[in-house]
Amino acid sequence: MSDGKNGITYADAGVDIDAGNALVERIKPAAKRTNRSGVMAGLGGFGALFDLKDAGYSDPILVGATDGVGTKLRIAIDTGNVDGVGIDLVAMCVNDLVCQGAEPLFFLDYFATGKLETETAARIIEGIAEGCYQSGCALIGGETAEMPGMYEAGDFDLAGFSVGAMERGADLPAGVKEGDVLLGLASNGVHSNGYSLVRKLVEVSGLKWEDTCPWDDSQTLGAALLAPTRLYVKQCLAAVRAGGVHALAHITGGGLTENLPRVLPEGLGAKIDLDTWTLPPVFQWLAATGNMDQAEILKTFNSGIGMILSVEADQADALAALLTAEGETVSRLGQVVAGEGVAYTGALL
Repeated sequence: MSDGKNGITYADAGVDIDAGNALVERIKPAAKRTNRSGVMAGLGGFGALFDLKDAGYSDPILVGATDGVGTKLRIAIDTGNVDGVGIDLVAMCVNDLVCQGAEPLFFLDYFATGKLETETAARIIEGIAEGCYQSGCALIGGETAEMPGMYEAGDFDLAGFSVGAMERGADLPAGVKEGDVLLGLASNGVHSNGYSLVRKLVEVSGLKWEDTCPWDDSQTLGAALLAPTRLYVKQCLAAVRAGGVHALAHITGGGLTENLPRVLPEGLGAKIDLDTWTLPPVFQWLAATGNMDQAEILKTFNSGIGMILSVEADQADALAALLTAEGETVSRLGQVVAGEGVAYTGALL
């Protein structure tokens, strides 16, 4: 019963519940496209249910991973090119899960902004759904937070959380030994790491995001630097299931130098021949702009290699052929050796 007063509403405080409801309706088709065996309900509940038995597991171990996109978002916000950052968000989680030997099952996202712009938010979440679809992973929930006063106009942040599973005893790394061959899978650019340095180097260069890309005159600099992170899930799971894969290392922040040792047992290191692949033009430009040496590039960026597999030597050729057939560009980087850390021969620069 109304008393006739015109009270202050939630919308007056800057939170538009109707816009949030409209966003949920907009993204339902994209989320539905990611459905897979095990999903038990659609969007809208207080929680999301997943049936591991229906997904085909008899004695599963769950694996969780969470991450964000980092300061790459600043470029997306400044250029308005937000369509690919959702793929980045998914990739940063599911590429980690597969390194444990797990199949990504489902994904939840967190999108926060000062004022909800339905079209922009929908494009971002549709990108998340695309990343999930490409990974065989269901988008089963998330949170959209409209928080006036917390973000500048147009700004937003993203975080994600994924759960995967494996049968008990199938976890990786396992069986890594001296003599294992290291297979590298090509990256798709800078992926989602090192963007604080990237942005600094662009500032030093004097270029703007809308300027022509120095290494690819078919697109702008901003568009080139927003190339989404590659998803390695289905390809790597196919290799794992074929047998002979002992470990996988997702090459993110810290580059090859810091990430590969994470999957090597104590007493073992890696010897990598830098002449086995060519440093992509984006990294050549970054190195030249910042007068960076090779060691700095290798411990900051992926340097053109987004995933490394440590595999049984006598199965390396077959696994390389399988991965090539799955659409990967595969380089035989070197091998696991006695010692610690990563030793390099040859030169990228």
